[in-house]
Amino acid sequence: MSQRSTDCQVVILGAGPYGLSAATYLRAAGVEARVFGKPMSFWHDQMPKGMCLRSNWGASHIADPRGELTLDAYCREIGNHVARPIPLDRFVDYGQWFQRKGVPNVDGREIRTVECLDNGFRIALSDGEALTAKRVVIAAGIQPFATRPSEFDGIPPSLASHSSQHSDLSKFSGKFVIVIGAGQSALESAALLMGSGAKVEVLCRCDALRWVGVHPRLHHLGPLSKMLYSNRDVGPAGISRLVAAPHLFRRLPRRLQNRTAYRAIRPAVAGWLKPRIADVAVSYRRRVTVADVSGDRLRLKLSDGTERLADHVLLATGYRVDIGRYSFLTPALVNKLITSNGFPVLKRGLESSIPGLHILGKPAAWSFGPIVGFVSGTEFASSELVRSICSADARKR
Repeated sequence: MSQRSTDCQVVILGAGPYGLSAATYLRAAGVEARVFGKPMSFWHDQMPKGMCLRSNWGASHIADPRGELTLDAYCREIGNHVARPIPLDRFVDYGQWFQRKGVPNVDGREIRTVECLDNGFRIALSDGEALTAKRVVIAAGIQPFATRPSEFDGIPPSLASHSSQHSDLSKFSGKFVIVIGAGQSALESAALLMGSGAKVEVLCRCDALRWVGVHPRLHHLGPLSKMLYSNRDVGPAGISRLVAAPHLFRRLPRRLQNRTAYRAIRPAVAGWLKPRIADVAVSYRRRVTVADVSGDRLRLKLSDGTERLADHVLLATGYRVDIGRYSFLTPALVNKLITSNGFPVLKRGLESSIPGLHILGKPAAWSFGPIVGFVSGTEFASSELVRSICSADARKR
């Protein structure tokens, strides 16, 4: 198919919470923005059916500039109650409702490449069309950053897979599945596996699980609670307030930023999950040292000298940002980015070292703290993005 070029002000890559929120803010400010991607595709395709959000109701609204597209508005319009904790399928439906209301003309085509021009960017689409844009906003999510421990190098995905590779865990019914991890994804996956008829064991390196939300009275102490906790719902008492102020957070010494960020997002499990995993076998202070294929099963040697023979290993081992893993970024563009441990180094407006290239979501966490890795960070990211773009355009006029 022959290529044809069209121009626009801003191209947004990704139609999840961050891409959709950014589009509503830009359009409200009169900035032309085209959005590419399948709305809520990661949440729909790469998280298991039956999961619930760990974040509370107030921290699960996707931000729009007028505050009209909240979960509450969604419930009123569809005339249907949404349970708490929020079921994944209902959140996906809410995100798709948000898209229809706020960003009705999302383009579902895949972006093949993004490359720099002298005064902007060239974006090539999977069907051969190309367009140019003055700015590009990357809101492409975390899927390329899924972490697979080196002990499982060479093991086929039929025997060991990352938790993000499954939208339905019922296929493991009757199997012995080992889940590796100590966070929400690991333990909730274990509960879903057991509910589907699988035999499950969770392996984790820690001494005990960390629970959040098991002391709800701390959130009902009036002004004291407001001093300790932000409604962004990221981090424990005190730290919650700090990470909810990204411009303050980024002024802290780097070592203090790192320690605070770890405390805010270290592996933990929502208190409402406790009853559901009461019968799940959890083995602490263990890690896999060797993984070998044994027929149609996987043999694991553990750090305590014991072994396991499993039908499958589910790696709920999180995500490690490496901006170069976005396949649509050309090597020449990636080489121009200033990075730190795989994270792009961003300035005000979540703008990278390449002028006009903005990066939202989890990759922005090194520069602005952990809040931008959660849905509750969409308000900050979108308003900051728009403020920066509009200010820059005003200076050029």
